[in-house]
Formats: sequence, structure tokens, C-alpha cells
Amino acid sequence: MIPYNPRVWLAYIFRFHRSDSFRALFPFLLMIAAYSGIIAYLEIEYFHLEENSHVKNLSVIHTTLGFVISLLLAYRINSAYDRWWEGRKTWGALVNNSRNLAIKLSVILKDEKDLVYFRKLIPSYASMLNKHLKDEETSMLLFDDVDLAINHHKHRPNQIAKMLFQKINDLYVSHKITGDQLIILNNEIQSFTDICGACERIKNTPIPYSYSTFIKKFIFLFVLTLPYAYVFKLGYYVIPVVSFIFYVLASIELISEEIEEPFGYDDNDLPTKKIAENIKKHIEELI
Repeated sequence: MIPYNPRVWLAYIFRFHRSDSFRALFPFLLMIAAYSGIIAYLEIEYFHLEENSHVKNLSVIHTTLGFVISLLLAYRINSAYDRWWEGRKTWGALVNNSRNLAIKLSVILKDEKDLVYFRKLIPSYASMLNKHLKDEETSMLLFDDVDLAINHHKHRPNQIAKMLFQKINDLYVSHKITGDQLIILNNEIQSFTDICGACERIKNTPIPYSYSTFIKKFIFLFVLTLPYAYVFKLGYYVIPVVSFIFYVLASIELISEEIEEPFGYDDNDLPTKKIAENIKKHIEELI
């Protein structure tokens, strides 16, 4: 995720980051500009359309459809941002739940060997969840001071959650924790699986294909018909005007595509790796 100061305007207005939509849309902007120039030349220099031509009335359609496309794009980017923000909330919950589990274990447990086990295992859940959501491959992992092995051919976060609960249950059987403490710790571990399920739901349930493709087609058809009517009012100035309209509309769709899947490698995706590293740092301070 790109850190920035929202109060600094000029620095970001004239700065084109590599993730900026202008860079991605630049080839399409050239195509739209060339297309608009051709339409303007044909209507002005070749066909010599008169002011009472019915082509001029196409602007009525654009006025009506402009309102519709604005509603569609507003819903599109709001839906994408909801997915991004829900992903951030789930990882925020993972941070808090990891801290709470570590705080309770640091008070309840007295055996240093048990504390070392959880010191290694609790941060491992966040690290594995990050890799799991990004589909990163990991080989068999062995942790120092802990008899632990993770098989990457199976669901890795579930393996760690099972080991956490297995260790908690062993502590109960060996009378190192009470039944009430078992229930309290179980709720913390259960929340890890709930968080994993919420992240998987976001990752595996994209915006419906038909809705996404319809918006793209709508934008292109809307923009491609703009020069026909507005040449009468703007002349060759229709080239930069239509290009700018396409830039605005297509940028909203492009931004929506980027943030609707917050667990990838795009510049504006969630910094899950950094969050996992912070969890590890905090757990090592607590236990």
C-alpha cells in the first residue's frame, strides 16, 4: 500500500506514480484521441454536416446515459472499496486477537517451553495466512525450538490453528490451565479461523463477471459515440474533451479492479506482509 499525506495536493497532482491510472490508460487515450480526430475530420471537412442534422441530437442520449453511467460507476467503486475495507478490518482483528491471545498466555503459563511454543506459533498464523491469500508456495517448514512441521500441500492456516488448539488442549489435560481458561483461549483461537474464512470469502468471490464486463462495454460505447454529436459544438476541441471523459470514466473502473482484491501485489493492496511482521514483533514483546 502506498503511504501518502492527504493534505499535500500539488505534490500528487503533478506526480505520476507507476500505479497511476494515466500510465495504464495512456495507449487507450491515444486511440480515443485518434478516433475522435478522425470523426471530427470526416464530419467537418468531408461530410460537411449541417446544423440541423439529426446527428447533432445524439447529445440528448448522452445526457440521459451520463446519469446512468455515473450511478453504475459509483456503485462499482463503492463495492470495490467495501471489499478492500473489509479485508483491512479482518486483518486488524487478527492483530488484536493475536495480541489478546499472547497477553492471556503470558499471564496463565509459567513453563518457558510452553511460552516459546506460542511465541513461534502465533505469529506463524499471520505469516501463513498472508502466503495463503497470495498463493505463495512454501516448502516444509521447521521451526527452531518447536517440534512443528507445515505441509504446503494442505490448508496451511488450518494446520497452525489445529496445532494451537491441540497445544491448548494438552495444557488442559496436563492441568496447566483450568476449564474456564480453556474456554477463554478456545474463543481466541476460533477467531483466527473466522478471520481466515472472511479473507477467503473476499478473495474467492469477485465482482460478478457480467456486471464488470457490462460496465466496460458501456464506457467504451458511451465514449465512442461522443464525438459524433459534440463535433458540432466543439469542433476539433472534441479530441481532448472526449479523451479526458474516457480517462475519468475508465480510471474509476481501473481503480475498482485494483482494490476489489486487496490481498495481491498491487501498490494499493493491503500490506499484509507488513502487518504479519508487526504481529510477530508484538508477540515477541508480550511473551
